[in-house]
Amino acid sequence: MRSIFRHVALIGKYQSGGSRASAEAMRQVLEDLAGMLHAAGCEVSLERDTADQVGLSGYPVLDVGGIGTQCDLGLVVGGDGTMLGIGRQLARYSVPLIGINHGRLGFITDIALADFRQVLGPMLRGEFDEDRRPLMQAQVLRDGHVVFDALAMNDVVVHRGGSSGLVELRVEVGGRFVANQRADGLIVASPTGATAYALSAGGPLLHPSIPGWVLVPIAPHTLSNRPIVLPDSQDVSIEIVAGRDVSANFDMQSLASLLHGDRIRVRRSEHSVRFLHPRGWSYFDTLREKLHWNEGGS
Repeated sequence: MRSIFRHVALIGKYQSGGSRASAEAMRQVLEDLAGMLHAAGCEVSLERDTADQVGLSGYPVLDVGGIGTQCDLGLVVGGDGTMLGIGRQLARYSVPLIGINHGRLGFITDIALADFRQVLGPMLRGEFDEDRRPLMQAQVLRDGHVVFDALAMNDVVVHRGGSSGLVELRVEVGGRFVANQRADGLIVASPTGATAYALSAGGPLLHPSIPGWVLVPIAPHTLSNRPIVLPDSQDVSIEIVAGRDVSANFDMQSLASLLHGDRIRVRRSEHSVRFLHPRGWSYFDTLREKLHWNEGGS
């Protein structure tokens, strides 16, 4: 078996503060993968944080920039959080990613750990389906100046802090006023993020091929404030009108203590994450498995 990929980066994370057994289990998985890749004729490198956390030696170590310029595939072993983090960083380099699930849900790390040998072999030979997921470019503007700038794959969330009370947010889409919303917060989610926080807040599922976002209020004061699907060709602007200790989260990146008058601007990024799935992969198969559809029927 010869791989069509010349140089593959291994990225693997286990829970920080995890047991020695967790680190050893991850190290064994990465060693097995490295052996399989070498047998397929691939050069193998380790992502720097992975090498540091897991303690695996004997392979070249690259930072994200090095992976982006030198590797033509990233193999990610972990949960969706691991994939979100590395996906944002590698998107600008257009390096495709394959996810092997070593977490809990696995919406975007879709190869079961127990199956990676059977599934990965054909993919290395070029038998895969490609799935591109656009990123969100989010900025926080204060007095007309950008004070925070981040990419997000899942969602941008504006929410009240630990204190009681609602926040009031002025929402514009494409430069047009939509409404002033009083709620615990507001979510702008991509199709990828529609199965995350937005879903638990009552938002709809969005197929990843839809060029749109979903705007989901969190516990709105007025029950007629409902989720709405928007085109991702138009910017979404959220201004802080009232509320204390307001924060914004961009996937796992946070900015606390927003001020009244601050604006969060969300637009479609020029970068996309490239996922590779096993041939015949279906988004609906993922939903059935992860959301346990068809269970409990007669």
